[in-house]
Amino acid sequence: MTAAIQAEIGPPTGPRRIGRLSVGSWILYDLANTSFSLAVVTLYFPDLLTNVLGYGDATVTTLDASAAALIFIAAPVLGALSDQASRRLPFLALSTLLCVGATFFLGQSSIPLMFALFVMATFCFQAGLIFYDSLLPEVSTDENRGRIGGIGVGVGYLGSLLAIGVGSFILAVEDEATLEAYTNVFRAIAVVFLVFALPAFLFVRERPRVAPPISWRIVPEAFSQLAATARRARHYRGLGRFLVGRLFYADAANTLIFVVFLYATGSLGLPSGIAKAAAVPSIVMAIPAGLAWGVVVDRVGPKRTLDIVLVLWMGIFAGAAAIPVLHLVPELIFVVSALAGVALAGLWASDRPLMARLAPPRYYGQFFGLYSMVGRFGAIVGPFMWGLIADDRALGWGQPAAVMFLLLWVVIAFVVLRRVDDRPRDWGPDDLARLAPEPGARVATA
Repeated sequence: MTAAIQAEIGPPTGPRRIGRLSVGSWILYDLANTSFSLAVVTLYFPDLLTNVLGYGDATVTTLDASAAALIFIAAPVLGALSDQASRRLPFLALSTLLCVGATFFLGQSSIPLMFALFVMATFCFQAGLIFYDSLLPEVSTDENRGRIGGIGVGVGYLGSLLAIGVGSFILAVEDEATLEAYTNVFRAIAVVFLVFALPAFLFVRERPRVAPPISWRIVPEAFSQLAATARRARHYRGLGRFLVGRLFYADAANTLIFVVFLYATGSLGLPSGIAKAAAVPSIVMAIPAGLAWGVVVDRVGPKRTLDIVLVLWMGIFAGAAAIPVLHLVPELIFVVSALAGVALAGLWASDRPLMARLAPPRYYGQFFGLYSMVGRFGAIVGPFMWGLIADDRALGWGQPAAVMFLLLWVVIAFVVLRRVDDRPRDWGPDDLARLAPEPGARVATA
């Protein structure tokens, strides 16, 4: 290897020593952001809008779709930042702090301001995921990436339990479902998010990369390079097809997360308290499932694992739709919820390692930005279509029909992904990350 090439990609690679504190801190961030996702996006904000303020499904899903649209537009810039900056952690910290701040002040008597803060918080949460997911290779190796990601998923769902416990305690103390009570819930969740995110900012050990100074030109350049990034995906085996398939299954999963509470209280007629309790089996099952799926990913590969998970999703959506259509007992939603927890854990445990396997290390930021874009595009379409299909003021076909729409998208994803393989790639020098030599590292000269 020439000195020029070695200097470009960094010091000689060998078995990397990754500290447990670095890994544990990365995993804790999964707990932090999952607490926000469950408490704010899935449960308490939709509950506030529908059961306290009197808004319908379409309002709730439109707000989520608005945040998804903004992250869809911003993802190319965020991905470019992730690749061109010498470190990703400062951007993860900034996006997290903005999300925490917007969440803390979410309960506002001004409805337009409340809506704007929710969109901002959700946008910053999703922006942080671009930087966070790109850090997975920094805390894992190709041999243990599934287990590390799976542990993150499992521990992350502990954050969901924590969020439900915090929210339920505060609402019980308040003894009345009011805007002020939900304001206290949002403030508590903001504090939880911040506390468990801090170790990642302090202790994750990120390898510095060779990077030019960042300037304002990164914005127009990011959009001009978006088409080039999409074209570049075609040159890496299976990457483009994976991104297309992800658009469909991420749409289904993200929409389910956002509307599960609406479905339980709407089509199944469950009281608000029981509907919230229906989320508990999902979370409880997801914790061990995340650990188990991680082992499966490392043993059989992320692609085969993802195939199994998508088949499980098909059964879950069919079962959820069958409960009201066949007039089954509504409490069966607890069984569906438990299976959904297993499937969600499997999806996230296999999804990120597969992306890390298919994308070249030098362009992780760009491709994880594109990865986020396709997921957010699905999150625009999914909530919009849910509102269009289910809301009486639109098509009015009902929520079970909207669930079947999500099932269709999972089937499409499964078909699209059939030809993707996850065999290890042999990256050339142009595809490797340009790492800056660490202090004291020896750089080969020949």
